[in-house]
Amino acid sequence: MSTPDQSPAREPIFNIPGVILAIFAICAAVFLVENYVLTEAQDNNFLLDYAFIPARFSQFGGFHSPAAWLTTITYSFMHGSFAHIALNMVWLAAFGSPLAARIGPLRTSLFWIVTAVAAVMMHFAIYPASPIPLVGASGAISGMMGAAARFGFRRSTQRNSAAFTGPILPIAVALRTRTVLVFVAVWFITNIGTGLFAVVPGDAATIAWEAHIGGFLIGFLGIALFDRGDRR
Repeated sequence: MSTPDQSPAREPIFNIPGVILAIFAICAAVFLVENYVLTEAQDNNFLLDYAFIPARFSQFGGFHSPAAWLTTITYSFMHGSFAHIALNMVWLAAFGSPLAARIGPLRTSLFWIVTAVAAVMMHFAIYPASPIPLVGASGAISGMMGAAARFGFRRSTQRNSAAFTGPILPIAVALRTRTVLVFVAVWFITNIGTGLFAVVPGDAATIAWEAHIGGFLIGFLGIALFDRGDRR
């Protein structure tokens, strides 16, 4: 009596949690609607309604407006060009997947909101009167990069798991870890250099390096508030 061959289960090519795929889908849908459905006038109105504009808060009473506060989140799903969204989605897959696998979909969603708001508030603190719209997921993704550094970039070796593993490193320990220290140094130098000297993909509506730093710092310093522990 013969038995069929049993080949070992294959690892999935992409191991991306559902909440990260949902963010992908929202960003892609918004980009497609803006570029292929709305007229130019409608897209301009959409940008003014849902992008983050610092002057809306400093000059038009935005701190008392729920609609204005909504833009501190909605801007993170908008992008200025195909290169802009493509680059952000690559980084989201790389850093968002292990974080979401670690902390779960609800905490990931809350983390996204908090870091997105922190990112634009950092930009607002420096340019409170700016009338230029800001868009892009970079601030929230920078928060995920900051969180990754607190895990020392340790990834699970279990099958079908992309999660960060082990305890969160104390800040002093993380900053003494060579991998983390080099990453943080390169990250800051690259972001500041890019913000000062390079053209960011997109038109007038772009997200600045100051916002990246705001998101990164909140992710790095505050990830313990979102962590649910290593559930291996």
